[in-house]
Amino acid sequence: MPDFLTAYAQSQPDKLAVVDDKPDGTVVRWTYAELEAQANRVANLLLTLGARPRTKILWCGPNSPEVVAVINAARKIGAIAVPLNYRLTPQEAAYVIDHSDAEIAYVDHEYAPMFAQLRDRLPKVRHMIAAGGSVAGGTVPDGMLSDADIAAAPSDPPEVDEAESTGGTMIYTSGTTGKPKGAVRSGGQDPEAVGALLTLLGYRPVDVYITSGPLYHSGPGAFMAAGLLYGQTIVVQRKFDAEDWLRLVDKYKASSTFSAPALIRMICALPEEVKARYDRSSMHVMIANAAPWSFALKQQYVANFPPESLFEVYGSTELGVDTVLLPEDQLRKPGSCGRPAPGIEIKLVDDDGKEVTGTGPDHPGEVFIRSKGVFDTYYKNDASYAANSQGDYHTVGDVAYWDDEGYLYICDRKTDMIITGGMNVYPAEIEAALDQHPEIYDVAVFGIPSDEWGEAVHATVVRAPGSTLTAAEVTAFARDHLASYKLPRSVEFTGELPRTGSGKLLKRQLRAPYWAGRQAR
Repeated sequence: MPDFLTAYAQSQPDKLAVVDDKPDGTVVRWTYAELEAQANRVANLLLTLGARPRTKILWCGPNSPEVVAVINAARKIGAIAVPLNYRLTPQEAAYVIDHSDAEIAYVDHEYAPMFAQLRDRLPKVRHMIAAGGSVAGGTVPDGMLSDADIAAAPSDPPEVDEAESTGGTMIYTSGTTGKPKGAVRSGGQDPEAVGALLTLLGYRPVDVYITSGPLYHSGPGAFMAAGLLYGQTIVVQRKFDAEDWLRLVDKYKASSTFSAPALIRMICALPEEVKARYDRSSMHVMIANAAPWSFALKQQYVANFPPESLFEVYGSTELGVDTVLLPEDQLRKPGSCGRPAPGIEIKLVDDDGKEVTGTGPDHPGEVFIRSKGVFDTYYKNDASYAANSQGDYHTVGDVAYWDDEGYLYICDRKTDMIITGGMNVYPAEIEAALDQHPEIYDVAVFGIPSDEWGEAVHATVVRAPGSTLTAAEVTAFARDHLASYKLPRSVEFTGELPRTGSGKLLKRQLRAPYWAGRQAR
């Protein structure tokens, strides 16, 4: 059976597959025939360098046609693709690269100098390839291959034994609670469940997928790959800019994407006269994920884009997409992340390890998932995998409850829960309430030490532009929406909250100064 990209290169060779349209006017356009040829060249070069099925191929760089090519190349030869967050410091990057046991690193030209500097610390990496343009300084580091080597490789499909070429991915978690872990997934997802999910989301071959976040993250990468599976056009934005994103949506009639809340918040916060310059009516499937979208943000989205385009999914790198909230339920079910996705079984487990049977917020439990699409294990960390499993059910530590219609509501991460005066408080509930304030642009809630209560609720707030909001006003607003024990006991203001490239809050960075020298729960 031919590779799906090879099949599209034959059936729709002239259709635009990938476009990189930069603000400076530079445009790179690859048809399906051109993407196929480029992916084949990369795949054949990798084989020449000794790659075989299950070899770990690390790639690093911002969104680009070259990234799309190497993702397809790795799949074609049955390799394990290991995306690396290009925003990591050299020290952080060195840890992931070495831990992954990657033998070949395929690197965006802008990051080639960093990899050259790390070479002595990466004894397992036998070859490095700098792709996508000229390296800073104009000289490719000694021993590093380049675009010229890719161009010299054959453009025919690589010859690999199909029985061995199952391939897979090893995506490192965000590291929000410690060292990142490599989540290994062999082969593809369950095709029947994936097909049913994409049908539910309304995926179509005519759609144009635009990246709204880095492809090294599991969500944007997976849904981009699904777009290619449907033969769609992919618009890659190298560096996110809210207005330029609207320009690309307008110019290419982009109709599908996956986005974290922070990016959509920036888009919706643009001045009305700026948004009015761009047609947004083409958006057909907006997949909300990466971090919870607040009800206030959903209200902003449906006021700026077609309401019927908004889908929310709950999931994780390890467990895939687990629930879906359909457009008609977005404003009807505030706070919910939907019902189980096709092929997904969910149970909630209490602190005694028993399944929760009741409904409502008074019956929370840790979310455990069973499906054919869950990951295999954490690389070199089977103990962590086992600790988060209950038979063939697995968890990433989220706590949730069901309502009486079978909709799931995520309370928060178990590790983020605040215990104040013996009461369990979930920061996500407080954040959702505060996010309704028109002068609050972003907010993070977490527990800080309290001699009286054990932990006290603390809020770090980003004011909306031009706001003079005070701490007393934040607390007063919270008092109108929350029980007294959930109120922030202290409020501080900041210009920006620390987030991962995928949009997740780095609460451990916010908590650290308060817990320094003390034992955190």
